Parts: sequence; structure tokens; C-alpha cells
Amino acid sequence: MNITIKDAAKDYLAGKFIAGQHLFLALDDGSSKYSQLGGSCAIGNKWQIVVADAPDADYALPVANDAGLDLTTGEEETMYLDNGLVLDYRMGALALRADSGILDGAVTVSHAQPQTAGVTQAIGAKTC
Repeated sequence: MNITIKDAAKDYLAGKFIAGQHLFLALDDGSSKYSQLGGSCAIGNKWQIVVADAPDADYALPVANDAGLDLTTGEEETMYLDNGLVLDYRMGALALRADSGILDGAVTVSHAQPQTAGVTQAIGAKTC
């Protein structure tokens, strides 16, 4: 899997992590252990880049990119990712698109806080 990361997105991401950290392209629709959002109307259309200090076996699929980032994704995410992936920074937000169109016009960047097994995470007011 490949993604083109536009210069504006590279500049934006440069201040969000430090060398040696891992980046996961993860769903943020309630289906991912890193999700902070959720709801049936968000399935497959909310994305995030998760910054972590260590790799995660659930997010071990490499995403080749022109920015030299240690970027991976999970098997569950691949069903929503299309050919021609591009990450750009436009109008104050990261935008993820593919040949099929815009996947998410407001991709977030968050630091890894996976849900603990057996513990229900409160989604709060961030549902659809």
C-alpha cells in the first residue's frame, strides 16, 4: 500500500511527533482500539493518525510514503482504503483522499491511548 503525502501535510505533521515514533493510519469510527469517536454514521469515514512510542502488531501493514515516515495501518482499515491514497493539509485540516474521492476531510492526529480490554471507553459527546 502506498500514500502520497503532500508538502503541506509533511509540514503540518513535522511538529506532531518526534523521530523514532511510529504512526498508524487508523479508523476513528468506534471500530479501532484507538478510536475517540464513534457511531454508525461514522463507519469507514473517520480517520486518524495515531502517534505511538512502540509498534503495534494490530497495525503492522506498512504504508509506503514519500515522506519517509514509519507509517503502518491495520488489516481492518484496508477494506476502506483505495488506490491513489493522498494525505494533504488544506483549509486548516488534514485530508485523506483516494481515487474514489475524499475519505476524510478532517483527519486528526492523536497520541496512542488504546482501550483496555474489558473496559468500556466513554465516547462522550463525540458521536454522530
